[in-house]
Amino acid sequence: MMRATEEKNETLRRGLLPRHIMLMAMAGMIGTGIFKGSGDTLSIAGPSVTIAYLLCGLILFIVMVALEELAIAYPGLNIQHLMHKAFGFRVSIMIGWLYWINWMIVTVVEILAAGSFLEYWFPHVPLWVLAGVCGLFIVGINLFQVSLYGEFEFWFAGIKIAAIIVFIILGVLILFGIIPSPANPVKNIFGYGGFFPHGFGGMIQALLVVIFSYGGSELIGLTVTEAKDVEHVLPKVIKSVVSRVIMFYILPIIIICGMMPWSSVSATQSSPFVQVFEAVGLPGVPHLMNFVLLTAVLSAANSGIYATTRTLYSMAERGEAPKFVRKLSKRGVPLGGIALTTSFLVIGIVLAYLAPGQIINQLMSIPGFTICLVWIAICAAELKLRPSYERLPFFKMAGFPYMTILGMASLSAIFLSFVLNGANRVGTITCFIIMGFLIVVSFLVKSGSEQAKSERPS
Repeated sequence: MMRATEEKNETLRRGLLPRHIMLMAMAGMIGTGIFKGSGDTLSIAGPSVTIAYLLCGLILFIVMVALEELAIAYPGLNIQHLMHKAFGFRVSIMIGWLYWINWMIVTVVEILAAGSFLEYWFPHVPLWVLAGVCGLFIVGINLFQVSLYGEFEFWFAGIKIAAIIVFIILGVLILFGIIPSPANPVKNIFGYGGFFPHGFGGMIQALLVVIFSYGGSELIGLTVTEAKDVEHVLPKVIKSVVSRVIMFYILPIIIICGMMPWSSVSATQSSPFVQVFEAVGLPGVPHLMNFVLLTAVLSAANSGIYATTRTLYSMAERGEAPKFVRKLSKRGVPLGGIALTTSFLVIGIVLAYLAPGQIINQLMSIPGFTICLVWIAICAAELKLRPSYERLPFFKMAGFPYMTILGMASLSAIFLSFVLNGANRVGTITCFIIMGFLIVVSFLVKSGSEQAKSERPS
């Protein structure tokens, strides 16, 4: 009886509702990538970056459908479980840790971006101090039980989505002259080097930051294990999330390009969303927008810590991560995982102290590489596991296997194009160091079954 009680207590608590899942999925995908990273993509590709967002949105849809199909075919399995089922222990541990590293870097970027938005009001306070305050705030939220976390994230994400909708409405009113402004949309979009100011290559070069922006959709693979009525929730979530996220990226970028010359958007100062309202001279709106963007990146960081701690817990269950990350609070919160995640946030804050001017842009390139590999693995898992389904899910990939192969080929082409581009040397080297390390670890760590055999008396 005591043993049964212990096993019951040593499990993650369930309590996320469908509305939590819907908003959390969006929260992971709408953060620094659009609010801060759009400044980078505009400087790289100009207005043609909208095509990059559209292309990556189509790839995202393929990956999401593949993941959703797997989740319904094998209920209760998250991404790491699916990798183990498809390819075995070594691939599972590599993808599991790669996914964790990806989300860890993303979370650090979100925390640093939150600090950079606070610099708008506190320009004389160092970035590392402001980012540290934001980090403590988010870690504190994740110490609550999952239902409270979900409720908090629901409202955080709601504010974020409402802000983008308001931005789109105000932008349309300004561009059509209903709200007077000095903006000249046609000249701004086509008059500063044209729609492709850096050629087709510039648009291709922006794809890695765009992939980083869309990264986070895999969070559904984690939240599904804590959701209710998953077979009815997931299809609705995927269909609506993909369409809305594409809209929330493409329309704002078009509005930004129409309201001010793309070449005037700074990638290092405040968010482009704030810069455009400063340029058109709407009083008070830049401060309000900056506040909303602050809550938006805190929301994405919130989702990031959720993802990293749940990934670690899942891996520790199979002996792929240290045992201490399975330690739970009385509320069912993975304290060990939060402790390890917090230690990496501290490293990120130290890097902000050492290189405050370049750290965000440098870190943003790395998750673009890692998320490509994770998405390729998801598509490959669908190809491998589809023949072993007991029955085809009611929601499945249309045009299988050709659509899945198209998704893998597109992601592989994007990955190779950036590996071969000398401008991405830092991200490339970092990515290959991470992969080399994970390959070595996959051969050193024993799976749960191997451990059991070695511990069995002869």
